[in-house]
Amino acid sequence: MSAETTSATAPALLVLEDGRTFRGRSYGAQGTALGEAVFATGMTGYQETITDPSYARQLVVQTAPHIGNTGVNDEDAESRKIWVAGYVVRDPARRPSNWRSERSLDDELVNQGIVGIQGVDTRALTRHLRERGAMKAGIFSGEAAGRPATELVAEVAAQPSMEGARLAEEVSVTEAYVVEPADHGWEGEPRFTVAALDLGIKAMTPIRFAERGIRVHVLPATATFEDVQAVSPDGMFMSNGPGDPATADRQVLLLRKVLDAGLPFFGICFGNQILGRALGFGTYKLRYGHRGINVPVMDRRTGKVEITSQNHGFAVDAPLDGPTLAPEERFGRVEVSHVCLNDDVVEGLACLDIPAFSVQFHPEAAAGPHDAATLFDRFSDLMDSRRTQTGTAAEGAAETASQPASATTSETTKESK
Repeated sequence: MSAETTSATAPALLVLEDGRTFRGRSYGAQGTALGEAVFATGMTGYQETITDPSYARQLVVQTAPHIGNTGVNDEDAESRKIWVAGYVVRDPARRPSNWRSERSLDDELVNQGIVGIQGVDTRALTRHLRERGAMKAGIFSGEAAGRPATELVAEVAAQPSMEGARLAEEVSVTEAYVVEPADHGWEGEPRFTVAALDLGIKAMTPIRFAERGIRVHVLPATATFEDVQAVSPDGMFMSNGPGDPATADRQVLLLRKVLDAGLPFFGICFGNQILGRALGFGTYKLRYGHRGINVPVMDRRTGKVEITSQNHGFAVDAPLDGPTLAPEERFGRVEVSHVCLNDDVVEGLACLDIPAFSVQFHPEAAAGPHDAATLFDRFSDLMDSRRTQTGTAAEGAAETASQPASATTSETTKESK
């Protein structure tokens, strides 16, 4: 992406891979932005959307017509920067109006060099993407918008596809850090310690753990099993993130070691896809994905419908009729625990013989509904159960070891008769 940081509006053009174009005016920085065109249906939470690392290398189309009304602030960002490759809106606010606003969205896009376009018929664009599927696209503004259309389409088509894209390592932190419960309202000693693999983690996720008394060691996407063991965790978590899960071989191998060790596991979004692959299932690219904060999901175990926050373009290919034996048979039985009510896409996996589960949606809900917040409690219960079982086993071993040798010999003699 190339950009000039100027706020003056200029002609802009959105070009799709199939040759369709949408004219508008520049929004944010001017220049060129390439990526995959996708649409997000949230009516609110645009700041959390653009700072979600899962949107790396994507041109995000906001279906809500009015964007920027509440400005932006330093508290609501979900990561260290804006990750969207480009931004498409219909009617941006002329000025923000909110007591928490610190600057306008337009200024923030300019400051971070994000090329956008305004004045686009986002309803027509969304319908096109629903019919044709998410596709390569480009935003061209200023002088770039004056280039021949055939030249722009060729540049759009020549960019890499999202299929086969390995992006988690690009958005992840390079150094580990710790999120302490005491910093988020928890009084007393931490209840558990969790190793969280940052594949594009949102800031609110470790906070949701910390609020429940869980110390979180956030590790880079390149972390090894030895790195995980080094923090002596009670459980392992894998976050959301961008890119094709078929490229995540390193993380799949790590998770298999975690599962073999019997460590409780919880994954969301990209983490759900990695669990699916670790169990031996495949993944595939959705036609236009799930991106919004109002996606209905059925918890098949309880029959409860939850409205969820989602952002993913890939899904796990697992049988909906279960339980079934995992293709990697050593991990035992697994069942699809959640499904999307819009299209029956797998939205969650639950292992029945090992302590592991995952969901495709975002229970941290920033922004979005809090229907699925209890999943953090479920993970706590899973870690508590394993701790109890481990403690009981250790006590039994210690009791056996403390028995007099004569008693043990006597019992052995009785069994042999």
